Amino acid sequence: MSNDASLTRTVVVQNAEGLHARPADLLVRMANKFHATIRIGKNSEWVDCKSILSLLTLGAAQGTELSVAAEGEDAAAAIDAITALFEAGFDDTDEMKGVKPAVDS
Repeated sequence: MSNDASLTRTVVVQNAEGLHARPADLLVRMANKFHATIRIGKNSEWVDCKSILSLLTLGAAQGTELSVAAEGEDAAAAIDAITALFEAGFDDTDEMKGVKPAVDS
């Protein structure tokens, strides 16, 4: 008997550049933090969220609606984390965290 949960959620690509290399890399890094199997689909095409090359083949531009499916013991946490990345538009300022802004005096 298995307690594995299977969840699906719809997300929309928010960032202007679409799902290009940097956000795809962030998705792969996030997905790899979980044991769950995570897949992302556009129309009838589904790819592994832990494979950057697969993600890039989706050609998801800004406004593209994607389905995210997660299955496994930590599926709920995984799908929440992936959804948060999409909702934040892959937070382009993320790379600057920890860098103090210049202050005009």
